[in-house]
Amino acid sequence: MKTIQITAEDTAGTVRQIQEAIGGEIIERWGEHILKIDNAFAKGAIHFIMFEWGGSILEYNITFFEDIELIMDATEYNPIHFTYCLKGHCEHRFHDEKERRTLQELQPSIITSKSGGFNHEFFPKDEYLHINIVQINRVKFIRKRLNDASILNKKLYEVFHDSYHENRFVYLGTYNLKLAELIDSLNHIKQKGMIRIMLIEGIVYQILSLHMIQHTKDVKARKNKAPLAIDELEAVRIVAEEISENVSKDYTLEYLAEKTMLTQTKLQQGFKHLYARTVTEYIRHVRLEKARDLIIDKEQNLNISQIVYSIGLSSRSYFSKIFKRKYGISPSEFLKNKQKAQISA
Repeated sequence: MKTIQITAEDTAGTVRQIQEAIGGEIIERWGEHILKIDNAFAKGAIHFIMFEWGGSILEYNITFFEDIELIMDATEYNPIHFTYCLKGHCEHRFHDEKERRTLQELQPSIITSKSGGFNHEFFPKDEYLHINIVQINRVKFIRKRLNDASILNKKLYEVFHDSYHENRFVYLGTYNLKLAELIDSLNHIKQKGMIRIMLIEGIVYQILSLHMIQHTKDVKARKNKAPLAIDELEAVRIVAEEISENVSKDYTLEYLAEKTMLTQTKLQQGFKHLYARTVTEYIRHVRLEKARDLIIDKEQNLNISQIVYSIGLSSRSYFSKIFKRKYGISPSEFLKNKQKAQISA
């Protein structure tokens, strides 16, 4: 295992100390720094941006070729870590703990140490990692006029106002797929320079907000006993991906419940938690999204009847009704608009 001591006072210093230990080159553009590595230790990139309001984003898109342990001294720099593993997993423990806690894929977490303590972070070897971490300097954050922490739930309010870093805090949440979509959108920003940084900053605020919202939801759910465990939510996510990849199949609640080994009640709860939709609503949603993509598809050039059949529906009138309800335009009008655009082009 490769052990790296981190004694930095900010995110930039953290990445520089990682560079000193495993090599690579840091490139900077408009305040966005990227550590690119391709050697015996790792292949990929670690990039970060620091914002004047006390936040920073640190993102790993990397595969390590050795197990990595970061030992982070919280004496000088002790932010609140909002961590989300889009791909892969990592582990954490405080210096006086023997057992590690696992930050699983698609699981939001919030962790902060107390002053004078140490955070131990562990990254596995030979596993592609896409890990997003929003780090908050709570003193700077609270000083900003617009950052009113009083809107937080009681527990997070205490964490943000722990200015002297007297307490630890650990929260491992339940699955949140909206965070995955939001974080992935960072990789699709085409703009450059100042506009790019501003767009990233806006998304960072949204990521932070979703972490907080998820924490509040989980606190309430745990008081009322959370309906599903993580492995049950994972089963729901897998079957939802099956539906999305094969929309034409005739899915029934009985089949999906048997597939996930959940009751129909838990299956519905899982879809509501992950997708804010019932099973039926989710199936209709992915079918309409697929239909829209097929109408736009220039290569396949299908007519409306062919599209209706390809997404598993038999009634063209029903399809037109639900398509217009969702998109505000009938599929025939949508197709005509596409054809006009092709002609004018």
